Amino acid sequence: MKKIFSITLLGSLLLLGASCKKSIDEAYQNPNAPVRVPVNTLLPQIVSAMAANYAGHGPMNDARYAGAYIQSWQYYSTNSYFDQMGYNNGSGDVAQSTWRTHYYDIGQNNQRMMQWAAEEQRWDYVGVGKAIEAWGWMLVADYYGETIVENAFNTSMLTFAFNREDTAYARILSLCQESLANLNRTDGQVDAAYLASGDAYFYNGDVNKWKKFANGILARYYNHFSNKADYKPDSAIYYAKAAMQTVDEIASVKFIGNALSATNNFYGPRRGNLGGASAAAPTAVRQSDFIAKLMTGGNAAFPGVTDPRAWYMLRGNANGTIKGVPPVVGQTALAANDRPENFWGVSQVTASNTAPANDNNCRYIFKNDAPYPVMTPAEMKFIIAEAEYKLGHKSNALTAYQEGISASFDMLTTNYNLSIPAGKEITPAIKASFLALPDVVPANPNDLTLSKIMLQKYIAMYGYGVLETWMDMRRYHYTDLDPETGNQVYTDFQVPTLFADNNGEYIYRYYPRYNAERVWNFYELQRIGATSNNYHTKKLWIVQP
Repeated sequence: MKKIFSITLLGSLLLLGASCKKSIDEAYQNPNAPVRVPVNTLLPQIVSAMAANYAGHGPMNDARYAGAYIQSWQYYSTNSYFDQMGYNNGSGDVAQSTWRTHYYDIGQNNQRMMQWAAEEQRWDYVGVGKAIEAWGWMLVADYYGETIVENAFNTSMLTFAFNREDTAYARILSLCQESLANLNRTDGQVDAAYLASGDAYFYNGDVNKWKKFANGILARYYNHFSNKADYKPDSAIYYAKAAMQTVDEIASVKFIGNALSATNNFYGPRRGNLGGASAAAPTAVRQSDFIAKLMTGGNAAFPGVTDPRAWYMLRGNANGTIKGVPPVVGQTALAANDRPENFWGVSQVTASNTAPANDNNCRYIFKNDAPYPVMTPAEMKFIIAEAEYKLGHKSNALTAYQEGISASFDMLTTNYNLSIPAGKEITPAIKASFLALPDVVPANPNDLTLSKIMLQKYIAMYGYGVLETWMDMRRYHYTDLDPETGNQVYTDFQVPTLFADNNGEYIYRYYPRYNAERVWNFYELQRIGATSNNYHTKKLWIVQP
């Protein structure tokens, strides 16, 4: 809208200053044509789509639904399709922001930014664009499985063939390599100040941090191959070590948090996106029973251990304890005083989804101006820990595991140390005491388990890393056993009552976007089997041997 208005105004001014013979086409540029704009004006809205943009589309939107699959949160109402590992494939495009984010909101905007930046020899913008595109391909391939790759941005076509996941993964690898090559260039019109002018809401023009982001994507790439014969744990370790390491290197989308809704965090009360109770399209989430027990001593992997991070990420109840909602049954299954506050800090003794007038009682990623992490040092450390563990390097795995927990603490105390209940603040001494607990960090590397690694990664990425955690859980097929211990990797994770269309199978993918593909590309969906009612249970290529 703003672009169209600007172009129209420009056309009006040109018309007023021109002779009567100037044609209307010359005076009014077509807003549907690729009108050239400075590349630094495109990057802000591209970055916003990496969280949730002005229209509410981005991974934060779909995480509201996928978070129920991994039991980060459940719905306050009963019988949610998503609590049951189900779906809503109707015309409302519920849980379909991932498709729109990659192909539309970032899509051609990013393609134009890279094209024009290359023509202007702004290699830093080219490198940034390629890293974002690679991130987007991983997002859609892991969410949908088969997806449109080879002709995705061909504007001369009306319908598009779907490609296999390995096609998307090959594109991820090549784009990351091209991104790093461009980010390493200092010739042409590379200019840190000009990059910063378009990058105010992510890395503020720091090319070295963008390199770390590209390396982080490569770390995820190699980590995702853990079920494949050509899995390369050494490569996952190498790129994770080259990725972000400190709090100031966290890749996060920033928000101004002013009176305009779109300038606020999607999960904050000003945008009000965590209300609503429909079973088919629920958005009112509460912390799950699984995460509450995991952080309060009720999980067998960390028996009796109270995690001080719980009061930073989760909510208490009227009894002053931390409990969560089991899947499918809704919060009324809990006694009124046991029901957790919603993520805006509103008591649920009497159920309420009304957003508060301000975010004074909100915390973590649920405040209006809270940054939304896209990739963090903690995640990188746990990638290293998992890969080292699988290589049999238990001592190295234990070191990385401890560093991952430490990085999680550092992010919370540095970036989210607001609205914490009195007496629950994390001090250096409290952090050190937690890391010294043998049930958390064993003294003997041989006592470290895969369960501890993956569950601590789950905690560290709670709330913001939902889609990546979903990939982790699918890599372990939700209930796989650790062959070394014989215990379930995701200890105490219990599969809920499943959606009727699942036929007893777990969810592994989501349906291609209804309004983009079901309406316009139906025959291609038939070809790949995406018109069947249980397509969502088809295992992704990346999680199979």
